[in-house]
Amino acid sequence: MGKDIKKIVLAYSGGLDTSIIIPWLKENYNDPEIIAVSGNVGQADELEGLEEKALATGASKLIVADLVDEMVDEIIIPSLKMGAKYEKYLLGTAFARPVIGKKLAEIALAEGADAVCHGATGKGNDQVRFELAIKRFAPGMKIIAPWREWDIKSRDEEIDYAEAHNVPLKISRETNYSKDKNLWHLSHEGLDLEDPANEPNYEKPGFLEMGVSPLDAPDEPTYITLDFEQGAPVAFNGERMKASEIILRLNEVGGANGIGIIDIVENRLIGMKDRGVYETPGGTILYFAHEQLEMLTVDKETLHVKQKLAVDYADLIYNGKWYSPLQEALTAFANKSNEYVTGTVRLKLYKGNIIPARTTSPYSLYSEDLVTFGESDYDQNQAEGFINLWGLPTMVQALREQGRL
Repeated sequence: MGKDIKKIVLAYSGGLDTSIIIPWLKENYNDPEIIAVSGNVGQADELEGLEEKALATGASKLIVADLVDEMVDEIIIPSLKMGAKYEKYLLGTAFARPVIGKKLAEIALAEGADAVCHGATGKGNDQVRFELAIKRFAPGMKIIAPWREWDIKSRDEEIDYAEAHNVPLKISRETNYSKDKNLWHLSHEGLDLEDPANEPNYEKPGFLEMGVSPLDAPDEPTYITLDFEQGAPVAFNGERMKASEIILRLNEVGGANGIGIIDIVENRLIGMKDRGVYETPGGTILYFAHEQLEMLTVDKETLHVKQKLAVDYADLIYNGKWYSPLQEALTAFANKSNEYVTGTVRLKLYKGNIIPARTTSPYSLYSEDLVTFGESDYDQNQAEGFINLWGLPTMVQALREQGRL
């Protein structure tokens, strides 16, 4: 198998799948050189000890690429402006895959590799996301997906393979959830979660990693403020900082207050439904705050069109087509529609809830004089003529039905 393949660039996380892929590639592809590549997308402690592990299992070297700000600034912020959600899912894994796939392609070309390899399964979305990015930046590059080739059928069999090849693992069969972590979120799939009838045990120590269950959150609320400029977050509690740092701060305060835990059954691109538990504390707060500011600053027609396009934008990201002309066109719309989304939002966080406390903007379209129940300059008599014209088609239809036309 693959005797002409001498050098492979492997997307390497150090998790169960990619840990056993290195020895599997060595055995099944005529002992090629394996260059392990880890995209740093904010998974923090998961990068610790990765180089030692990669080298010990057969890689020639490990390249860690810092992709945090690229992911945040180029993908997350436009998605925030658009309000893109996929069936309530805030796209955590989908945000990270394009930049990782792009970097894999770039490194493969720079290193003169013969192939790129990833550990995504043949059932999931990530295989599509990785491979479309690779095709965009390294067209014609061979892609190896072991889950579509090997005889291993389950995660239990993966652990058997790891034990037989002396590959160290951080998990056990009992804690063998399939997880994906980055700056934006943490996902949990598998084991008891595969049955939607099973309630997740959020209070079990070690299950939640980015925060606590709302039941364990403080009894007193926490107030925070967020400043936005043209739809992008620029300050947290009055302190200016880059967007990735704001997300880190929001993860801390949101997690501590039980914010951003969802349990959903989503429709995978590949055609099956999948149950997952997601922790997205900072992202949930950011989306909520941004929506509050849009209420004040975006006109009705633009807002409603943007809400419709948000579904298409989320689909595009979820389905792996970030690097596409449609994305560029929709991103331009997101940026233009957020031209006046500037201001400050104050929120109250309490036991899993986000409660608006105050929203202000120099570009607010809200007029108290127009909408007040008290005396105002608005001439209410004008409404009669408007209603007559607005209801004219309705009246004509009624007259036709009554034979009076």
